[in-house]
Amino acid sequence: MSGWRLDEGGLIDRSRTIGFGFDGRRYQGHPGDTLASALLAAGVGIVGRSFKYHRPRGVMSAGVEEAGALVTVGAGARRDPNVRATAVELFDGLEAHGQHAWPSVRFDLGAIAGLFSRFIPAGFYYKTFMGPGRGTGAWMLYERAIRRSAGMGAASREPDPDTYETTHAHCDVLVAGSGPAGLEAALAAAEAGLRVIVAEQDFALGGALLWESEPVGENSPADWRSARVEALQRSDRVTCLPRTTVFGLYDGGVAGMLERVTDHLAEPWPDLPRHRLWIVRAKQTIVATGALERTIAFGNNDRPGVMLADAARSYARRFGVAAGRRAVVATDNDSGYRAAIDLARAGIEVAALLDSRERSPEGPAAELKRIGIPVRHGTVPVQAAGRAAVRRLRVGRRTGRQVRAADWIECDLVAVSGGWSPVVHLASHRGSRPVYDDSLAAFMPGPIDEPVHVAGAAAGIWRVEDCVHSGRAAGNIAARALGRSAPEPELPSPGGWSLAIRPVWEVRVDGQGAKRFVDPQNDVTTADIRLAHREGFASAEHLKRYTTLGMAADQGKVGNVIGLAILAEAAGRPIAETGTTTFRPPYTPVTLGTLAGRGCGPHFRPTRRTPMDRWHRQRGAVMTDAGLWQRPWYYPRDGEDLATAYVREARAVRGGVGLCDVSTLGKIAVQGPDAGAFLDRVYVNGFSGLAAGRARYGVMLRDDGIVMDDGTVWRLAETDFFVTTTTANAATVLAWLEELLETRWPELRVCVTAVTEQWAGMAVAGPRARDVLAAVIEEIDLSDAAFPFMAVRDGRVAGAPCRVARLSFSGELAYEVMVPADHGEAMCAALWRAAEPVGGVLYGLEALGALRIEKGHVAGQELDGRTTLDDLGLGGMASSSKPFIGDVLRKRPEFARPDRQRLVGIVPVDRARTLHAGAILCAPEKVAGHGEGWVSSVTFSPELGHWIGLALISGGLEAWRDRIAVAADPVRGSDVEVEIVAPRFVDPEGSRLHG
Repeated sequence: MSGWRLDEGGLIDRSRTIGFGFDGRRYQGHPGDTLASALLAAGVGIVGRSFKYHRPRGVMSAGVEEAGALVTVGAGARRDPNVRATAVELFDGLEAHGQHAWPSVRFDLGAIAGLFSRFIPAGFYYKTFMGPGRGTGAWMLYERAIRRSAGMGAASREPDPDTYETTHAHCDVLVAGSGPAGLEAALAAAEAGLRVIVAEQDFALGGALLWESEPVGENSPADWRSARVEALQRSDRVTCLPRTTVFGLYDGGVAGMLERVTDHLAEPWPDLPRHRLWIVRAKQTIVATGALERTIAFGNNDRPGVMLADAARSYARRFGVAAGRRAVVATDNDSGYRAAIDLARAGIEVAALLDSRERSPEGPAAELKRIGIPVRHGTVPVQAAGRAAVRRLRVGRRTGRQVRAADWIECDLVAVSGGWSPVVHLASHRGSRPVYDDSLAAFMPGPIDEPVHVAGAAAGIWRVEDCVHSGRAAGNIAARALGRSAPEPELPSPGGWSLAIRPVWEVRVDGQGAKRFVDPQNDVTTADIRLAHREGFASAEHLKRYTTLGMAADQGKVGNVIGLAILAEAAGRPIAETGTTTFRPPYTPVTLGTLAGRGCGPHFRPTRRTPMDRWHRQRGAVMTDAGLWQRPWYYPRDGEDLATAYVREARAVRGGVGLCDVSTLGKIAVQGPDAGAFLDRVYVNGFSGLAAGRARYGVMLRDDGIVMDDGTVWRLAETDFFVTTTTANAATVLAWLEELLETRWPELRVCVTAVTEQWAGMAVAGPRARDVLAAVIEEIDLSDAAFPFMAVRDGRVAGAPCRVARLSFSGELAYEVMVPADHGEAMCAALWRAAEPVGGVLYGLEALGALRIEKGHVAGQELDGRTTLDDLGLGGMASSSKPFIGDVLRKRPEFARPDRQRLVGIVPVDRARTLHAGAILCAPEKVAGHGEGWVSSVTFSPELGHWIGLALISGGLEAWRDRIAVAADPVRGSDVEVEIVAPRFVDPEGSRLHG
């Protein structure tokens, strides 16, 4: 291949020059070039190497179907491997490199693998490295070398510096593709008053019109395209999205689209994403994605210089690049004639046109004769010769199914047209099975039971003017389906060539040893396909996995149909019976960053902040994650770290008063005439008899008897309950309650509503809690007689309505104050003004954890999905007078075993030692294995002055009373002897709660 830049023509901007690099060498191109066209213009023939044999690969196509010119673009954190050079828009400073080769793609020592090709056919790794008698040792020996040689390019291991976005959009009609059918379909829909989105994967609208020479009516393709694009861009009902690929169609009219926002810019703009994921919901979808040209499998058809005929034509007409100086065009259909004519008009010498058929279409034949291009009928390419590029082509005479080799033709470009395959991928995503059409030698889109319409070449319509009519008809169909006035659609028939195609899938000549490639990236040959059939891989799906046909970067866009035809021939059955593999999204690769969007790093999950978040931060709170929420961890004073701050906070709560944000607790409104009966079934204890204005602690079980969650239930009125859950399980509990009402007890008259975000909550705990509340709470009698433990009252604080419950997680006299979320900061400020003068503190999660461990309250660490009520010492809560979820299975003998792990407290024998959560509890005589239990929660107890913890140990307190255990911590390398004690360290009688 000896490509060169034509003196004129093309859609490039010749007034400007762009510098770029490839494999360490500098080249120049023009705006409007792709990397492939610029390399061809610079005479670069070898761009890549194949996967298995490391054979040289050049540019084979001009679009996303490229299987040869795969390169790595960029460097460092922006290194992007396996990029198709045909789809890379050239920009100043672009750096690209060959891949899967050493020392370079021009001279690759890995090509020695080709000498051993007879020993490494399809599936050789299964037979060589695995099998009876070899065991796993052989595979482990070879695996490292195999994995090192696998893959085509190396991805960057540095963090991705770019940003990505997700955009949602709605439209009446989505048009995928902007060729003649797509442009006309969009215009027809817009004229009917519909909102239209046009997505085009190329950086310019127009599809094949960008290089087409066939007129559209009385207009040239360029003029017709310009008029349609201008009309669409002027319309306020149409959104045109170039550089945007519709990669998948999904349920409900949803389309996934990838927009490449800054890939074509020399430097990424800091305020723009690299890629944008469009999630479009369309009422009607028109698939105008065109068709892909196929090659022909003949000897050495993978050599640089062998390319698709329409690609050679597009390089000449769109990019002003001659892919070679002397060309041979080989075809089995009418489109090859148009390619030969356009190549000759561009200044490329066309040595001959080979037509596998016995006659030519009249119009093109006369044009070829006028230009002086010889046509050789019944002739096919047999073998390309040349090591790094094509130097000549051997041709042969086809008689029936036999081919007799003839003479050689000197050339450096072989432009092949083996027929066209409609791009049916998007239609197939919606369950449309491709149907083989013998007259077109192509798989056509099958019936679609959804508002999806296929137009243009994607529907097997070849003539440009017919594609326009097809697009207009599709636009009218969509408009009429949406109730708009539009003409009755007139659908053109598929086809459009003067002569029928005579498909040539493979050219075989007796005695010829050259390989005939079907998948040039993965080095799948026609011989591999026949071998797979002989070994029993008769279905398309099995063939794919055994030979890797269609598993390369192009996903079989060019070679799959050829492979299926050869498989059908080997099996002696029609191609239609062989079928195709399953088309799944994405149509072309989508970067992982696009799918993640902004949901990475701290944004991997949504960050939720309480209504008082700003107020806490202003007072020096150090925040931490609690589920999806940000909560105050501790409030350091000068010189304090976590260890000293939380001890001070906890000590202040025990001795005076403290304020803690509890807004993150799950809050669910359970309302309706049957609300009490519903909660009776969900919780182990009863709630239907709970008086209004009272609260009760409750525990709910899963069906299998394991504890799911705990919390409090406040009865506000006869049919109105306010349920609180743990922060982490709020969504789980809500979903559970909704499932129960929808599937098990739909007859219950109950409604559950998440109200977590509607309420801001503060816990006020400590001996002086009542004094603080009395200073700010209005309309509530806070005396012990009027407001006893577990009572609920309504009042006002800081001018806002509030709901106050007297309950405690710390073991001290405590209240929870709830106000509407908008009044959260005002409530905090009022409570703090009352608490600060009496020595009150703000305390965070760490101090809260210390207080609850001292009191022996269980939390998420103990509710780990394995513990039962009895394991946690809560068995006495279970009602014996009513059924509830989990009641039957919690009584299984397995849960009554005396050696089950049960909740206990632990203290170090040496009170100066530190405990660690996660340590394994072992008997002193056997510090090994999984031990007898594990430490779930630990803290330094300000009240006791040493470390304490909660744990689960086999047999519980009764089995370990007066015994010593060892808390083994192999991760941290420390073993601590501990005493097993009751889990309530402070005020076990509960007198402080009623103070």
